[in-house]
Formats: sequence, C-alpha cells, structure tokens
Amino acid sequence: MPRFAITSLPILCGELVRVIGLTGSIASGKSTTAGMFASHGIPVHDADAAVHRLYRGAAVAVVEAAFPGVTTEGVVDRARLAVRVIGDEAALARLEAIVHPLVRESENAFLARERAKGSRLVVIDVPLLFEVVGAERADVIVVTSVDAETQRRRVLSRPGMTESRLATILRRQMPDSEKRQRAHFVIDSGHGIDAAEREVAAILAALAPLS
Repeated sequence: MPRFAITSLPILCGELVRVIGLTGSIASGKSTTAGMFASHGIPVHDADAAVHRLYRGAAVAVVEAAFPGVTTEGVVDRARLAVRVIGDEAALARLEAIVHPLVRESENAFLARERAKGSRLVVIDVPLLFEVVGAERADVIVVTSVDAETQRRRVLSRPGMTESRLATILRRQMPDSEKRQRAHFVIDSGHGIDAAEREVAAILAALAPLS
C-alpha cells in the first residue's frame, strides 16, 4: 500500500515518461516484483539483465583487461569475476567504474525508446538505486522488503552462497529499514505472491492519476 497520499507524490514533468525506481536488498523479491509490473504492461529495464548482456558483449574486453583471466570463450565468467572482487573494495570500485556507465547507457536508451513510443509509465529495476546510482533518477520509489530470517534463508539456498559472502553483500547495501523510510511505496514479499501482486496493483492504481 502507498506510504504517502497521492497528493504528496512528486509533480512530474508531462513531456517525460514517469519513472518508477524499483529497488530492494538481496532476496527481497525485487525481480519477482518487476515481473509483476511487466505483467501489467509496464515496460521494465532490468539493470541485472543489462549487466548479463554486457558480460557477453560490450564489457567483455574492458573487464578482461582490468581482471585478466575472468573471461571464457568471449564471455565474462561471473563466478571467476566474483572471486576477484568480493571482499576487495578497490577491485569492486574498478569494476563498477567500468560497468555502471554502460548500464546507465542501456537505461537511457530504454527511456528514449519508451518516450518515442509514447509510454507514460516505466520501471527501472536497480539493485543499488540508493547506494550507488542515485534515487533522483526516479520520480517514484518502490522498495521490496522482507524480514531478515526469510532473506537469509532465500540467499543461502542459492548455489555458491555462503554466510561470509552474504555478510559482504549486506555491508554494501543500505539497511532495509532505511530503504523503507525513503520509499514512496513498500512491498513486503514475505506474505506471498498473491499479496505482493495486490500491492503492485494498488501502486499502479495510486499512480494512475499521474500517468
């Protein structure tokens, strides 16, 4: 449900698409929620998917130059790259300096395409919207959230994930409580798919007067 009354949401520029910034901590249900927006016909730019494309294309040569040995058959091996950067702040900063501008280019191209098509509402799905990217890129912020124990259980069920790696990831992410405070809308994914879908529908209904 909305955190704020509709009249307290930003006054949006009529000539631009309205941008929903979707973010949330690891295993908070963000990707599933992005799919729910897409099922309502809202175009979604997925930053993680953009990185996957870049690791098979435009970013391969420059990532290999910065981290020799992390590519296999012309593709960045994410597992090898993770070994090189996780826990090494300087290495992670070098990688982000390479990847983030390319993802931003992809996002800008997406917004330009949707503007040309006449879309009035879009979603940018960005894991580190607050921490790295800048929430000012979005008109409205939606945060996905889940309790810490459910988050931990979800993350540790992923292949190759460990308690140590989870701790490293969480240190780089803004605490969930702070994200919730900064959001216009919060979706708690701990109550199941049906509840989350109802919340997405409520958000779109609340935003309908602005689109």
